[in-house]
Amino acid sequence: MQLSRIGVVGGGTMASGIVEACILADYDVVVRTRSEAASHSVKVALERHLRRRIARSEIDDERYEVAMSMVRYTTEIDDLYDRHLVIESVVEDIEVKKHLFAQLDRVLIEGSMIASNTSTLPIMALAATTTRPERVLGLHFFNPVGSLRLVEVVRSLVVAPEVLEAGRHFVQTLGKEPVIVNDEAGFVVNALLFPYLNTAVRLLERGVAAKEDIDRAMMLGCNYPMGPLALLDLVGLDVAVAILERLYEETGDPAMLAAPTLRRMREAGHLGRKTGRGFYDYQSKA
Repeated sequence: MQLSRIGVVGGGTMASGIVEACILADYDVVVRTRSEAASHSVKVALERHLRRRIARSEIDDERYEVAMSMVRYTTEIDDLYDRHLVIESVVEDIEVKKHLFAQLDRVLIEGSMIASNTSTLPIMALAATTTRPERVLGLHFFNPVGSLRLVEVVRSLVVAPEVLEAGRHFVQTLGKEPVIVNDEAGFVVNALLFPYLNTAVRLLERGVAAKEDIDRAMMLGCNYPMGPLALLDLVGLDVAVAILERLYEETGDPAMLAAPTLRRMREAGHLGRKTGRGFYDYQSKA
């Protein structure tokens, strides 16, 4: 199955990272956002990331210009009509995604594939909103997309084998490593990661150790590049609670119940790096 024309829906960090990976692999990309401002944000992020690659001698100026020429921006969903594959990376809300998948199903040419970058939501529920459920799959990228090589390729109950294989091959063409996973909440990485992060918060709640020592223990004892509380700040505490809620909804496992501190910090708006305050204070850092 030949893929050369890619669509990306979304205007956030993950969407811009996916676009970057695609244009560096010489795919023709159309980015659909909800506003001109969001399109501008994606373009600015792409320019910044590619300039950093130039500074690191990963690409040269000519490669930069070629990559930037591979992407176009639109606010109209109909402009995605001729894409072979559209990757959705919008807000992690099942109803929003269902509505988008139904729209994509209406405008895309016959034979096109639709993928979701969701980290926890059921691919089958999204596929069921379309007339082509066998051509819907999950492609779960990890943040930051530019440096993390893993992509979970999610297999629903009805996805066609050739579609799953096309998704796996597409990931490889981006220079990334695909892992085939079943359509279960959290897939592999988040199903393992978030109970660990949640446990770290519970240790903090019980006063087992200070936050800095919890993070230092995991970095030095397990050779992790970042401690669990710092990682929660990077992920975003609102995102973490939403993922834990989804995991608990599907599994009923008490380990998936978000720690009270996480919920209270979300309610206070202390969401981590993106708000300047989480388990650590980022407001005073340059």
